[in-house]
Amino acid sequence: MNGPLFRHSVRMQRVKLIVVSTALAIWGFLLPVIYAKFGSQVRAVFDTGLFPAEFAEFGGGDLFSLAGSVAFGLIHPIAIILTSVFSVGYAASAVAGERQRGTLEVALSRPVSRRVFYLTLLVANFCFVAINVGSLLAGSVAGSAFAGVIDQLQLRNVPLLWLNAILLFGSFAAVGLAASVSFDRLPPALGVTLGYVVLMYFLDVLGSLWPDARFLQPYSLFHYLQAKSVLTGTFAAFDAAILTGVIAAAMGWALYVFPRRDLGAPG
Repeated sequence: MNGPLFRHSVRMQRVKLIVVSTALAIWGFLLPVIYAKFGSQVRAVFDTGLFPAEFAEFGGGDLFSLAGSVAFGLIHPIAIILTSVFSVGYAASAVAGERQRGTLEVALSRPVSRRVFYLTLLVANFCFVAINVGSLLAGSVAGSAFAGVIDQLQLRNVPLLWLNAILLFGSFAAVGLAASVSFDRLPPALGVTLGYVVLMYFLDVLGSLWPDARFLQPYSLFHYLQAKSVLTGTFAAFDAAILTGVIAAAMGWALYVFPRRDLGAPG
């Protein structure tokens, strides 16, 4: 890893990182409070049979338990959009954006190999993802304490959930960075990465809400973030292995393609 490049990347993203992390912390804070205030009422509504039972647990999360509300906060579209600022936006633009602006050649003219350049950006991206996820979970713990339900949360399992979530969103970041080193322009790199994340989310949500489509869920990476199960003490090593495998595959592609690319002057 290249220290100056890493520090430059963090410095350039610090304001965005603060804003996104703060928004995620606020979002994480709200869900336990909503559960404490309205969880029993929401359960009573679903117990009447007014809504299909599948709607009660959206993507493995719910508002009937504290663990379920924290899980719901992680897979809700608001959280996905906010975390995508770095796992999609930054990852896709890190190299392709520089290439489009014509500044990548300047960066690569320094005494740093392309592999080190890529790995430094990947580490920075994972750090951003880790801070984002940590902020959301810290907000959830603070919200649980504020609502007086902290005793229902097994705090010793929160670090495991943090790791599991980093692997999920980090896999999207690795795919985004692999796309970024593969294209000369930002739109195709961003389109591939965003389309990949949307497809993964669609498969998981469709399988969650429609029983006949449940067979599609294992094809979605979101299926391998079982936040409620992790918080209640069941951490599946297989889920972590799948996500780690995706990260390794994306890294392998990027480390093979990027050093071999011909980077002539941009048109």
